[in-house]
Amino acid sequence: MGHRITASPSTAPDAAQRAGRSEHTPSAGSRTSGSSHAERVFLVQAAFAELGGSAHGPGEIAEVTGLDDSVVYRILQSGIYQRIFERVDRGLYRLRTSAAQLAFTALDHRLDGAQTVLRELRAATGDGLAFLYMVAPFSGAQRQCVDMAVGDSDLAELGMTPRDVLSVTRSLRTGASGRTILAYLPEVLQQRVLAEPVPEQAGPGVYRDNDALLASLAEVRDLGYALGYEECMAGWNSCAAPIMWDGSIMGAVLLLKLKSVMPVAPDSVIEATKEAAAELSRYGAARPAADDA
Repeated sequence: MGHRITASPSTAPDAAQRAGRSEHTPSAGSRTSGSSHAERVFLVQAAFAELGGSAHGPGEIAEVTGLDDSVVYRILQSGIYQRIFERVDRGLYRLRTSAAQLAFTALDHRLDGAQTVLRELRAATGDGLAFLYMVAPFSGAQRQCVDMAVGDSDLAELGMTPRDVLSVTRSLRTGASGRTILAYLPEVLQQRVLAEPVPEQAGPGVYRDNDALLASLAEVRDLGYALGYEECMAGWNSCAAPIMWDGSIMGAVLLLKLKSVMPVAPDSVIEATKEAAAELSRYGAARPAADDA
């Protein structure tokens, strides 16, 4: 089991402490109930990512977070109605896909790991530009860049500002990372994206025909990666691979290089991009065990 996720001690006694504990409940000194309800919810979300796998009971979550079993149970029950958690079996719960990104960002020690993975990808691909895209948290049909490793490169070279990269959600029908995420979304969301117009700022290689775009999505699922040729902007080619959470898409790793340097992505770039995505998937406890695969 991973390390215990803790919060700062509360200055007020928890309700369970005020009401007294049964002989089966650990003493107040062995667990902390967190400083606020929001913090407790945050801890529970982070615990699912820390434990890995798909479903866990209140006892497991309590052990990792340091919260009382009763507190964890109430958070899980409340989270079902707020669409944060879902019950998969009696006494077992898991994060809903929409909560996956929150749990991913809850692990502060793993955020540093994400930056390390992107830097290693950059080094392995001859100083390619590495980006981490995630499904936008409040929309199941958009993506958002949440991290990057670009060295000393000026983003103006890419024809975009930091705000464009980090703060603006982008169409999933544009670019290798967009198509990678789109390939694993439910059909209803795919149809929504296909109904959108092609962004005006898209590059000359963007898929404008929906049949061709759909065929490319099938290829992404078959190969486990996508190649983009001037899809987002002229003069830049790319490779992207999916980040998965228990079979659900969370985001994609994107490797970008000048067309003049990478007219066609070599196997070394493809494998390095796939490995970076697989590593970030493992960070999110997304990949199944070998005997489950």
